Amino acid sequence: MIKRNVLSLLLTGALVSSCSVNKIALNAVSDALTASGGGDVFTGDSDPELVGDAIPFAIKMYESLLASNPNHQGLILTTGSLFIMYANAFVQGPAEMLPAYRYLEREQAKQRAKKFYLRGTAILYSGLDKKYPGFSAAYQKGTLETYLSKMKKQDVPLLYWTVAGTLAAFSLEPFDLGLGFKIPELTAMINRAYELDPDFNNGALDDFYVLFYGSLPETMGGNKALVDTYFKRVIEKTKGLSAGPYISYVQAISIPAQDYETFKTYLETALAIDPGANPANRLANILSQRKARYLLDNAGNFFPALDTDGEWGDE
Repeated sequence: MIKRNVLSLLLTGALVSSCSVNKIALNAVSDALTASGGGDVFTGDSDPELVGDAIPFAIKMYESLLASNPNHQGLILTTGSLFIMYANAFVQGPAEMLPAYRYLEREQAKQRAKKFYLRGTAILYSGLDKKYPGFSAAYQKGTLETYLSKMKKQDVPLLYWTVAGTLAAFSLEPFDLGLGFKIPELTAMINRAYELDPDFNNGALDDFYVLFYGSLPETMGGNKALVDTYFKRVIEKTKGLSAGPYISYVQAISIPAQDYETFKTYLETALAIDPGANPANRLANILSQRKARYLLDNAGNFFPALDTDGEWGDE
């Protein structure tokens, strides 16, 4: 009996040890794959098609790891943000540049992008809930500010991507009231992120505010008077080496205001940027420059007073 008990204990210990080793190995792999700087493999690439083809595999790999290691904050952030980046750069972005006769294809792609945005934000919200239990219900309970006050600088990426993904989904379907009702919550989250780390990702939050304040109606938090402030900040923080902010500005401000001169100047400035001048941001610059070229080549679609020679018509 004693020998049987000893053997049983030894076997149990071996199983526990094996589980512990597997957990340690899984954490090590998860840490390695989500370490800072690893994203440069994608963001620093010069071939958008190569990256666009590779990201879906990466997403499924991270999802598989996350299923085995659901509490790993690095995996949560990486998996959620990859869904959002892929939806924006390789689903919504190309769809918006399709010609008018491919309307149905464009709308189907936008719905697909929205689903990806929501899948990503669901993962990110789960990360916020795991780190701050009850966070996702805090706004409805009137306790959001209490949660946000506890957050630290390391929480900024999670806040940023959660807000960016949710608002991107809303932008594709502004009559989605469920998402629209979240805007006050999202506003508080992004404002807290800016308080904690205004220089996050070389001005990403300033670029966000250009679109946020420029695109939303005043009744939902829009404020065009603030756009130039944040635009100047992001240009300073990126040292003028990022094409994205110029695209954000012309879409949020120049087109609605029918300001063709600023539209043309800013897009030409974006196209003049050398993508290699900021290697870590090379892919984003290439994609932004594609959008800039599309906007310039199709300016007549956005400025009805523009004649076929690219000049303003008679009033």
